[in-house]
Amino acid sequence: MVKEIQLRITLKEEEQPEILVIKSAIKLDFDRKDITGVKVLRKSIDARKPKIILNYKVAVYIKEPLPETSAYQFDYKDVSKAKPIHIIGFGPAGMYAALRCIELGFKPIVLERGKNVKDRRRDLKAINQDHFVNEDSNYCFGEGGAGTYSDGKLYTRSLKRGDVRRIFENLVFHGATDQILVDAHPHIGTNKLPKVVQNIRETILKYGGEIHFETRVTDFILKDNKIKAIQLKNGEDLPVDKVILATGHSARDIFYLLHKKQIALEAKSFAMGVRVEHPQHIIDTIQYHCSGKRHELLPAASYNLVQQVNERGVYSFCMCPGGFIVPAATANGEVVVNGMSPSKRNNLFANSGIVVEIDVNKDLPKYEQFGALKGLEYQKNLERLAFTAGGRSQVAPAQRLTDFVEGRLSTDLNDCSYQPGLKSAPLHSLLPKFIGGRLRKGFEAFGRKMKGYYTEEANIVGVESRTSSPVSIPRNEQLQHTQISNLYPCGEGGGYAGGIISAAMDGERCAEAASAGL
Repeated sequence: MVKEIQLRITLKEEEQPEILVIKSAIKLDFDRKDITGVKVLRKSIDARKPKIILNYKVAVYIKEPLPETSAYQFDYKDVSKAKPIHIIGFGPAGMYAALRCIELGFKPIVLERGKNVKDRRRDLKAINQDHFVNEDSNYCFGEGGAGTYSDGKLYTRSLKRGDVRRIFENLVFHGATDQILVDAHPHIGTNKLPKVVQNIRETILKYGGEIHFETRVTDFILKDNKIKAIQLKNGEDLPVDKVILATGHSARDIFYLLHKKQIALEAKSFAMGVRVEHPQHIIDTIQYHCSGKRHELLPAASYNLVQQVNERGVYSFCMCPGGFIVPAATANGEVVVNGMSPSKRNNLFANSGIVVEIDVNKDLPKYEQFGALKGLEYQKNLERLAFTAGGRSQVAPAQRLTDFVEGRLSTDLNDCSYQPGLKSAPLHSLLPKFIGGRLRKGFEAFGRKMKGYYTEEANIVGVESRTSSPVSIPRNEQLQHTQISNLYPCGEGGGYAGGIISAAMDGERCAEAASAGL
């Protein structure tokens, strides 16, 4: 017999051995000896009150053993001689599209502009230390996409787009900790995700797929509303049958290419703002109602904030407890910041994007001349502004939080995790009023919601501009482009995902759609 139940455990109880068995026996009114095991299905923390509670959903096994294997099996088969499906991009969408192609009996041929995870590290070092951006290999481009070196948060609200559990189980199959199957807000960590990504690559190659790194697509050769061939940077033309386009939200050259060839695109609403960074102990103190160090059983505290300001949402995005801020530019001449956390989330700082909603149909009248690319051009201009304000390197413009809100230049800045360095700049006047004014009111409101959040010990760092794609690539119910019948726009770059898991699910769906009729 197996029974699923909910348990509420205090921190003091959590310290006791076999507490889940004890509490399960009491709740079910069974003898402890009859319980052969307890499997945790979900775990979350309720810290709304000073007495913190750990909420567990568990499966209690009574007089029968716990299962030793996952309910999911991944049927990978030799596809070395199978019909090919070309996949452009090897982020989460591209990786899962390739894996699904193999399960379906088709050969994925992946074209990735960036480098593998190992070689990619040298280019990340060059950004941080030398302030040089390799436009094909950086925090956004390369094996695993932006997620590989940008935290590995796996939380998603896209529960209706596919089998979320299957995506998680596949990550565990490829080396992720099975804790991600349990946590309410699962996270792998930027130090561990590269190995998982490498294992996925090895699976694809083992079963006959191809992955070509440092292979940038520069053109599509079209005939009769189909892509007949893909042209590469080295001049080579690859004949193709079906193409899954999974290039991510920062592949601007692809958007420009499609626009130039008059392939339909649409402007898409998105969000931009700044990163705010606090000492982690401040966030712990607020969220856990403690005056000193947080309890050793509690993880670094996070937060989720939202406020309506002048008919637009101002909200936290990609919150990284125990993390650090990284340079996420994809070209020289721009400054972009993002956040990431190691698996233990044990850094001294907590950072989060705080961004403002932008309605491209109402908020960018001066950019109408750019048509579907108006949001992209607005995004670019803000990143160039940050580059200039920071001193024309990867040094980022920054300000103390209180100075930003009160409209004065910071005479000095707090310590910060951002490795290229900070330069004091009047972001309160440099940011477009549409964004800066709403951010200032948003921060004031957040200070009222979280006592202690509004503090001079926090920095804001500019700019957080790559929250999602400012362009979408339209597709029909068969997931084909509305104009190009063998092109399958996919993942974040197409406007159909908002993170690792939703992109992975969309990759699987596009693989299934592309394989139909082959």
